[in-house]
Amino acid sequence: MINYDGKIFVPLSNSENGEVDLGMQFKYQQTGNLLTSEYVGANIRLGHLIALVDEKGGLDMRYHQVNDRGEITTGICRSTPEILPNGKIRLYEKWQWTSGDLSEGDSILEEL
Repeated sequence: MINYDGKIFVPLSNSENGEVDLGMQFKYQQTGNLLTSEYVGANIRLGHLIALVDEKGGLDMRYHQVNDRGEITTGICRSTPEILPNGKIRLYEKWQWTSGDLSEGDSILEEL
């Protein structure tokens, strides 16, 4: 299992229908296989995520956030890790809104 505790991730890309902007940072806290993070950004006033980490370091995630329009939005995400040659982690994410239009998207995050 990958230990994400204390690691900071930044978005490299996100689908147009997503609210995460490329200037955001996610600092992960992990205890056992439970991972959490609180985040803010240009389009997000406040967000929280919670995930279970599997034996290969994959994340099964749920998130909720308040966007800059004052709406609460929610979603699910599945993140698959890649260990880069420099030892850092890149996360390939497939996500879907569970509120609003229920659309899907893709994101890539990388460890700082």
